[in-house]
Amino acid sequence: MSKRDYYEVLGVARTASDDEIKKAFRKLARKYHPDVNRDNPKEAEEKFKEINEAYEILSSGERRAQYDQFGHAAFDGSQGGGAGGFGGFGGAGGFSDIFDMFFGQSGFGGRQAGPEKGSDLRYDLEITFEQAAFGLETEVQIPRTEDCSTCHGTGAAPGSHPETCPQCKGTGQIQYAQNTPFGRMVNVKACDRCNGEGKIVHTPCKECNGRGKVRTRRKIKIKIPAGVDSGSRLRVAHEGEAGARGGPPGDLYVYIFVKPHKLFTREGSEVICEVPISFVQATLGDEIEVPTLDGKVKLKIPEGTQSGTILRLKDKGIPYLRGQGRGDQHVKVKVLTPQKLTERQRELLSEFAKACGENVNPEQKTFFKKVKDAFGV
Repeated sequence: MSKRDYYEVLGVARTASDDEIKKAFRKLARKYHPDVNRDNPKEAEEKFKEINEAYEILSSGERRAQYDQFGHAAFDGSQGGGAGGFGGFGGAGGFSDIFDMFFGQSGFGGRQAGPEKGSDLRYDLEITFEQAAFGLETEVQIPRTEDCSTCHGTGAAPGSHPETCPQCKGTGQIQYAQNTPFGRMVNVKACDRCNGEGKIVHTPCKECNGRGKVRTRRKIKIKIPAGVDSGSRLRVAHEGEAGARGGPPGDLYVYIFVKPHKLFTREGSEVICEVPISFVQATLGDEIEVPTLDGKVKLKIPEGTQSGTILRLKDKGIPYLRGQGRGDQHVKVKVLTPQKLTERQRELLSEFAKACGENVNPEQKTFFKKVKDAFGV
């Protein structure tokens, strides 16, 4: 009986990619596996072997090239064996693909379930602008699972001890055999008698009901370093959930969120604030008090300061998170326009305007000239 074309067997075109060939193989292997074709296992087994033989050739670049050039003749009798000489399951994928598909990652032998690290926890902490700048030490309450203090995590009542599971001999796993077209395969699964723990508790601890773990709220001291910002994450080692089978606890991750400040904003380690001054202060200059994170300080306003001018206060910003020193504070000046003037104030400003030349300063003249030139008016 002549063999079918391998591409026809897998239902793919001769130009199919390696990924397309692999997907087609897996789909057909699941469809024709003898375990799901109990009504006609013999026919399914033959079909399954044919699919695997085709995949063994087409999944290997070198063998596929030989097959494309010479067809089945490239392998007939080359190494012996009923499958045309491709040597069983030694190709690129074949056996391992089938084994992973039907038996997972369990392998051929059992192993004792070892210690397992506990899960990590997250805690969101909201702090003030000043606390973020200078740091703080605070205490938080974390809900978490811990080893029972009465039985020390064994689950057994005081005076008793867990016993090794007689079914799995303490491994937490049992092996079972399964017949396949390729022989007798050994698989591994969690022991159903001890639930994979390897031990059985006959006299459970009353405090934790034999679980070995209790749910509690633990107070933990957190040290927030100076210079943190929203989005900063702190790791507190070994303050997460309790581990399993003697494994270490997980870690606690504290995420920082900084409340907005009424006066200050922040860009990295720089602090920014806006300070209002009067028209007279901006014109004649002055020395004013401005707020900083350290309290009020003196700031000199130069004569002729314009609204929007930014003045710097050195080393009045946020401490650097990783290093010495601090950023600066930038003071943005906002010149206030007088409102509700008295008659005397109006007279004085009118006189000032006349002295300036029809109430138009040089910069305004330049601006109006640009408008006239642009629109031809």
